[in-house]
Amino acid sequence: MTATVVLGSQWGDEGKGKLVDILSADADICARCAGGNNAGHTIVVPINGVKTTFAFHLLPSGLVNPTCTGLIGNGVVVHAPSFFAELDALEAQGLDCTGRLFVSDRAHLVFDFHQIVDGLKEVELGGSSIGTTKKGIGPAYSGKASRSGLRVHHLFDQDMFADKFRKLVEGRFKRYGTFEYDTEGEILRYKELAARLKPYVVDSVVYLHKALRDGKRVLVEGANAAMLDLDFGTYPFVTSSSTTIGGVCTGLGLPPRAIGHAIGVVKAYTTRVGGGPFPTEQLNAAGEHLQKVGHEFGVTTGRMRRCGWLDLVVLTHSCLINGYDELNLTKLDVLDGLEEIQIGVEYTVDGVPLQGFPADLGVLARVEVRYVTLPGWKTSISAVREYGELPENCKAYVEYIEGFLKVPIKWIGVGPERDAMLAKPLKV
Repeated sequence: MTATVVLGSQWGDEGKGKLVDILSADADICARCAGGNNAGHTIVVPINGVKTTFAFHLLPSGLVNPTCTGLIGNGVVVHAPSFFAELDALEAQGLDCTGRLFVSDRAHLVFDFHQIVDGLKEVELGGSSIGTTKKGIGPAYSGKASRSGLRVHHLFDQDMFADKFRKLVEGRFKRYGTFEYDTEGEILRYKELAARLKPYVVDSVVYLHKALRDGKRVLVEGANAAMLDLDFGTYPFVTSSSTTIGGVCTGLGLPPRAIGHAIGVVKAYTTRVGGGPFPTEQLNAAGEHLQKVGHEFGVTTGRMRRCGWLDLVVLTHSCLINGYDELNLTKLDVLDGLEEIQIGVEYTVDGVPLQGFPADLGVLARVEVRYVTLPGWKTSISAVREYGELPENCKAYVEYIEGFLKVPIKWIGVGPERDAMLAKPLKV
């Protein structure tokens, strides 16, 4: 058996959670491989006959299906208080996760001092700030890379944990000055958290490979997206982990041959949160339409997202790196009211076309985007449940994207509900 992987193809917030929810109905395990509680996946499903909105941040969103087990892999950074706060909130909404949620013993821990440092680093950067979620993700990954981090298994040797923890906090005081932080109180808190966390902890490599050998169906849920990848995104305006297909291997201990299917989730336009370049951003009426109609506010931060036209240069870059077998086009209904729709198809600098997405942000700041303009469909598609029933102009938009990228679009989202996902017939 091989795993199916769902990845964000732009700057995040593409609607990965909804596809994961649908696919996890047929999955035995839904695994997270990267990121932390800086992720934000919203899923709307009926619970006991009542439409319920679940917000996932750290926990795998496949948990919304009662037969699916959630696994937090070694590549994820875990803030234990947030883990339990999120779990308690889901169970209070009627989602029973008993016996079907596990955490890798190799996952690194995020502490409250990481969150404080995250904010201090942003202040230091001033006008060049990254616009992080201030969840401590970057500082935790920095500790991992510098070999000074603490992992989940460290929680279960209390004396060693306390000694290492004190040294970590003292190191942050030396770097940033003494900030208000109760080190000894945290050590006591984590003694209690360790006891509560222990039943969830597994050797995730052994667990996952045994599941595959036993014929279990494994679904991998990516966090963030390709353009936030530490290597391939708009560095330094990126997250601190590998959010592309390589992060699946390193974040779960899976060899490449264990990945059978890669699906890219594409929003029908483009958004991003925080700082950084955004060539197709629209600071005009079109951008305002996308913000308001698309309800473009961050699930994790509540910040309004920046909005712009679909960028096929970005998506070509994303397709090259991830090798998507299929795409899921989401939030197509947000474009319903537009007279015309533009799609970015090429970057030029001084009139010369670029061959790819540039690494140099100085070059990226100078690009001019060449657009194609397609007619809108000016009618609501939110009630449509069959691809053939979409307006012709709407189908033309979908098929232009598909033809440009040369990757089939298999699913199309036309609303937030679980059933508002059309299955598009694939061309043979």
